Amino acid sequence: MGKYSRLREKILSGSADGNIYFSALCHLLMRLGFNERVKGGHHIFTHDDVDEIINLQPKGSKSKPYQIKQVRMILVKYHLGESNVD
Repeated sequence: MGKYSRLREKILSGSADGNIYFSALCHLLMRLGFNERVKGGHHIFTHDDVDEIINLQPKGSKSKPYQIKQVRMILVKYHLGESNVD
């Protein structure tokens, strides 16, 4: 299991929502096929097959826990990354 597969599993488990690095989350979303655009401190992710838009802002070097929950909901709803992410 590679780095991004472990990160995806960590997000899905919900055990460490406040302890996920922002840069790693951004890289995971881009590996899952999301497009990123940055406007100020906002990182906005869109995907052709996903209706929702993900808007993330870092809290220091970590991600905000409520935004991890939003990403988790989208991963589960659209079955993203169930095949190999790495």
